[in-house]
Amino acid sequence: MQFEPAKYGARVARVLACYGDGQRLMPLTCRACSCPQARSELETLRAQDLFPDAQNPEAAMAGLWLYFSCFDEAHQLADACGGPDGDFWHAIVHRQEPDSGNATYWFRRVGSHPIFPALAQESSRRAVTGLPKGTWDPYAFIAVCDSARQQPGSPLERAAMEIQSAEWQLLFDHCARRA
Repeated sequence: MQFEPAKYGARVARVLACYGDGQRLMPLTCRACSCPQARSELETLRAQDLFPDAQNPEAAMAGLWLYFSCFDEAHQLADACGGPDGDFWHAIVHRQEPDSGNATYWFRRVGSHPIFPALAQESSRRAVTGLPKGTWDPYAFIAVCDSARQQPGSPLERAAMEIQSAEWQLLFDHCARRA
């Protein structure tokens, strides 16, 4: 998948340039905010200004906070924006917490999401035991992440982080693009 930060405007591209241009492999367990510079900038920006034509600007903003591992801010926005997109970000936040039971709850609320087919295609490119081929199963991915956390530095951890990155890119694109 080719992720292009400029497609979301100069301000979003500038924030993402602080750390990896949207290519960052986020850790499977959320820690402290990964980039103080991005945090400072995000604190001055409003979702409606960054994503004026998006159907749910707050969902896209929750994704930006999550990209930089700013757990509290991402959680607060995901909780406030609701709907399948907000619930999806909320589920990812809890998967990274890690709180698998809570992540499962939020993925149940998501139901079937429009990015699932593309995410299934992206995950199929990696040989990961426990993930079905040709379909996206967020519950199976929670289990994969749980296993990968127990194997730091392993190929499984790397594959899970790569899939998580594709998930972030696809969901962010879905939330940030024009309605």
